[in-house]
Amino acid sequence: MNERILIVEDEVAMAEAIAYALKREGFQVRIATDGQEGLRMALTEKPDLVILDLMLPKLDGWEVCRTLRAKSPVPILILTARGEEHDKVIGLELGADDYVVKPFSMRELIARVRALLRRAKMTAMPEEPEILQSGNLTLYIAEHRAELNGKELPLAPKEFALLKVLMLNKGRAMSRDQLLELVWGGKEFIDPHTVDVHVHWLREKIEPDPKNPRRIVTVRGVGYRFVE
Repeated sequence: MNERILIVEDEVAMAEAIAYALKREGFQVRIATDGQEGLRMALTEKPDLVILDLMLPKLDGWEVCRTLRAKSPVPILILTARGEEHDKVIGLELGADDYVVKPFSMRELIARVRALLRRAKMTAMPEEPEILQSGNLTLYIAEHRAELNGKELPLAPKEFALLKVLMLNKGRAMSRDQLLELVWGGKEFIDPHTVDVHVHWLREKIEPDPKNPRRIVTVRGVGYRFVE
């Protein structure tokens, strides 16, 4: 095992304890103790996974997550003492893949890390196209940018990820469980209705008549399908 993990955590004792536990499992580990340094290391060293605290000096974890997700598909595991439900939702909406609240067990953390790395390998598409297009809708994958009728289409990170998965599987019925796995990294900690909510938001943005969708259609008893 040679996966590289970046820990962005300003509590040095906590960061070193996590690093020690991960190294014992065979991972390569680097540590950053502030948000600016963490973002720089994440973008230049390209780790296989980032463990990110939210309450960081210089640049908070929210901004690190937002900026990193716009530029990289690296799995992000948020690690924080803030356990309120809305904080979890915001973190996931900004593009985080999982969320662990302090205090936690190292065993749980390592299990989450392994799960995220497995899912990243499963969903990696080395021949993924740089551009996805359907009529007047275009996704620029590397730029994490969308256009509709040649104009910028504002999409939240998870909206973009969901639309990308649906377009990559054009014509194929995708179940909610499949979409949860591919977009949110699993369904254990996410309400399945999250998929329906995000599909609703996407329809509002890309369908001429959201109440009678022609692009993202419902497949009764299964989930959703993207059609040309």
